[in-house]
Amino acid sequence: MSYKDMLVHVDSSAASAERLDIAARFARTFDAHLIGLYVAALAPIHQYAEADFGPDLVEAHDKYMREAADEAERTFRSRIEAASLNSEWRRLEGNLPDLVLLNARYVDIVILGQRDPERLDPGTSPELPEHVILDAGRPILMVPRKGSFPTVGERVAVAWTPSRGAVRAVNDALPILQRAKQVKILAVNPEVGLGGHGEVPGADIALHLARHGVNAEAVQVQSADKRFGVTIMNEAEKAGSDLIVCGAFGHSRLREMVLGGVTRRLLAESKIPVLFSR
Repeated sequence: MSYKDMLVHVDSSAASAERLDIAARFARTFDAHLIGLYVAALAPIHQYAEADFGPDLVEAHDKYMREAADEAERTFRSRIEAASLNSEWRRLEGNLPDLVLLNARYVDIVILGQRDPERLDPGTSPELPEHVILDAGRPILMVPRKGSFPTVGERVAVAWTPSRGAVRAVNDALPILQRAKQVKILAVNPEVGLGGHGEVPGADIALHLARHGVNAEAVQVQSADKRFGVTIMNEAEKAGSDLIVCGAFGHSRLREMVLGGVTRRLLAESKIPVLFSR
C-alpha cells in the first residue's frame, strides 16, 4: 500500500509555503503525483452583488482574488516544479469548500492548513478543514498554521480508541507508519474488556501493525479531567512526535460543537501535524 496521488490545498497565507514543502517531501517519499489546488472565491455574479456593493467594488474584489491566485501559482511552481516532482497545478473559481472537497475525493491523501481564527487570507475558508474531513472519505493531513516541520511521520503518536474512526485512521496511515522510526499507540483512560480496548489496551492494534512491519509501542495514559485532546497533544509533544494519527468526529457533529471533542481540539490547537480519518 502506498500513496499514488496527493492533493495539497494552496492559499495566500504565510503558512502555505511550509505546507508545500511538506507536500513536496511526501510526494518524493512515496513517488506520488502531487496536485496543487487554489480556489479563488469570486464575488457572486448576479444583480444583488452589484446592487449591494456596486460594480466597481465587485470588479476590484475579483481582480484582487485573481492576482492572489497568480501569486500562489508562482509559489507552487517555484517550490514544486523546481524539485522535478510529478505535479500539476489546478486553479478554480467558485465555492471554496465544495471545490476542494470535489477534488479531494480522487486522491489518496489531502494536505490542508489549520484554520487561523485571527485572519482570513485569500484562498482560505473558516469551515474548510471540518468540511473536507467530514465528507471526503480520504485521510486529511492538517499542517499547523505556525511552526516549521522538517520531518513529518518519523515519530508518530496514534490516538487509539476502539472506534471506527481510529481503525480507519491507522489503516489510512499505514504507508507512513511503515516508514516511521517510532510509533506510540496512546490509549487514554482505556476501558478493559469486551466492547472496550481488550484485555491489554493497545496490544491488539500493536500486534496488527507488527504484521505490517510496524514496530509500535502501546502506552496507557490517564487523564483525570478527561480533556482527551489536550492529553493526546501533551503526550505527543513529550514523546517528540512529529505526527499525530487520529480518528475524526467519533461523536455526532452537534455534540463535538457543544462539548468540544478531541477532533475540534486538535483542529484548533495542535502544534503538531495531524492525520485525520473518518
